Amino acid sequence: MNILLAVDGSAYTKKMLAYLATHEDLLGTSHSYTVLTVQSPLPTRARAALGKEVVDSYHAEEADKIMAPVAKFLGRHGVEAKRMYKVGPVGETIAKVADTGKFDLLVMGSHGHGALATLVVGSVTTQVLAHCKVPLLIVR
Repeated sequence: MNILLAVDGSAYTKKMLAYLATHEDLLGTSHSYTVLTVQSPLPTRARAALGKEVVDSYHAEEADKIMAPVAKFLGRHGVEAKRMYKVGPVGETIAKVADTGKFDLLVMGSHGHGALATLVVGSVTTQVLAHCKVPLLIVR
């Protein structure tokens, strides 16, 4: 199975990894994994003032800070994963990568806000659910 792990470095990412570790059918060398993190773009003025090279470097460093511990965790379980980072609207970008990357499963952690909070502030998970055609495993 080709599995996409959407991570953000939060406690919910850690819960998702702990869940995978307790489910041998999801975590093992028989699957291929890609770890994805998506960052919101910097404001236009900041990008213009800093320049493309500085902004790209910033996004790459931030992505590495998020993905390095995940790769280390997976390595302890004998799993080697590809790493990928994108910049854009988080929920929509995760869904687009999942759909275009021919993944069999998307796994992500969720904050688990209630319906009212989701209506007011939105939710990355809600956006992914709305845009993604790939089966989604949400760990809360």
